[in-house]
Amino acid sequence: MIRTLVVDDDFMAVSVHREFVERIPGFEVVGEATTGREARALVEKLRPDLVLLDIYLPDETGIELMRALRAGSAPRLDVIAITSAKDVDVLRDAMQLGVVHYIVKPFTFVTFRERLETYAEARRRLADMDHAEQRDIDRLYGLLRTSSDASLPKGISPPTLTLVASCLRESNCALSTAELAARAGISHGVARRYLRFLADSGAVDYTLRYGAAGRPEHLYRWTAATTV
Repeated sequence: MIRTLVVDDDFMAVSVHREFVERIPGFEVVGEATTGREARALVEKLRPDLVLLDIYLPDETGIELMRALRAGSAPRLDVIAITSAKDVDVLRDAMQLGVVHYIVKPFTFVTFRERLETYAEARRRLADMDHAEQRDIDRLYGLLRTSSDASLPKGISPPTLTLVASCLRESNCALSTAELAARAGISHGVARRYLRFLADSGAVDYTLRYGAAGRPEHLYRWTAATTV
């Protein structure tokens, strides 16, 4: 379980964030704080894996709190910012301090779940690595960048992406390009384009299978716990 500390100056927001976290498998809320002082004490006491952090706190900013945690004796932890702060300087500071995701209020549960699930999958993959090749690093960062509401590249449409992702998620086995095309009702060329996009973003893994004629083909399996 990913032990999570919720920090927000609004009691109602804390309650909502707790409820959201508890709806996502693999996460548990171990504490709540409404001030930076409370958050520091709970980090030391509870040793959470993840902090969901508001930037605007009554006694200090979330940025100041992160700087203190990074510079002090606090255990290694990850931070996802959940805030209404849209200031570019705040965003820059958050990035420099290693914030994993930056969720702007207001947001939906779908967005919240997506960010936490991609974080959990990246964390799992990192834990499984003995050493990281460039391809592993690219896929890991690509996974954290994957987002259903992000700007998609030319040639990738949200409806078709959702269809392809659903076919892969619901399959009990890895699928070839031809098998996916048949299930989704799209051409082989379109299937290849979307599979390549999902593979590059880290949402799917692929292996090789050799057919009867000895010709290799890729088999694709959904691995990311993300919502597309």
